[in-house]
Amino acid sequence: MSEALVLCRFVHFIVVLMLFGAWLFRPLLLKDEAPQVDRHLARLARWLAAVALLSGIAWALLITASMAGSAAAAFDPDTVALVLGNTFFGQVWRWHLLINAVLLALLFTPWRSSMPLRLGLSGLLLATLAPVGHGAMLDGVSGQLLILNQIVHLTCVAAWLGGLLLLVMILRQPTEPMREVLRRFSGVGYALVAGLLITGLINVRVLTGQWWPTPLFSGFALILLIKALIVLGMLGLALFNRLRVDDCEQRMGALRRSVMLEWLLGIGAVAAVSLLGTLPPMIAG
Repeated sequence: MSEALVLCRFVHFIVVLMLFGAWLFRPLLLKDEAPQVDRHLARLARWLAAVALLSGIAWALLITASMAGSAAAAFDPDTVALVLGNTFFGQVWRWHLLINAVLLALLFTPWRSSMPLRLGLSGLLLATLAPVGHGAMLDGVSGQLLILNQIVHLTCVAAWLGGLLLLVMILRQPTEPMREVLRRFSGVGYALVAGLLITGLINVRVLTGQWWPTPLFSGFALILLIKALIVLGMLGLALFNRLRVDDCEQRMGALRRSVMLEWLLGIGAVAAVSLLGTLPPMIAG
């Protein structure tokens, strides 16, 4: 059951992160109209929202089974209602699923072209992921600050991953000079990386009592190390592309492969996070 929960968390995190991030970067990356990119993005968004809703429901059922200690409990309406109504996870998750359902419905109405509506709902969907998992470990003001830090962290991750996804789509059929598109992406990327690193270190410090948990090669610390190495790989690729931005038009094939690899590494980092969320952090002392 734990393996199914990790997989479910991974799928749900990925689709919610990319949904918000791609919409956030759309007006930042492309200044002119791009009908083909917008059509592909709209079609993809409907699929991502649908997968998010299905995986969100599955997550709730798996949590119910885990709390009840029985797989059969996931199919018992009374037990599911008890978890959704009387646990902190359930109270957050009811809102999360409602927002997800409203967002999915919106994408099949004439209001689907409203960027403020899409960003607002997907931002709320992203924010309600923050209290789930380690974000709920602390009470009071400390807990609220940890959740706020997690929201900022998730926003940075979503923008980076979603921006890379949109960049992959643009690279298939560029509508503007790629040199300018990459410079816009890099300009925002510096702030994203800074936010990602600062909030990530705060999370580790609060959850473990150390700036880096020990022992280094076991449990929580090992998965965190793998995640950090993946992020460093992403940073290396991003720096390489930034240094070669002036000749990007002459190396479009290599650029596509590099951006795709960076995006796949990002997916790998989210997979590590999905596993981290099910492991107890090691508290110093």
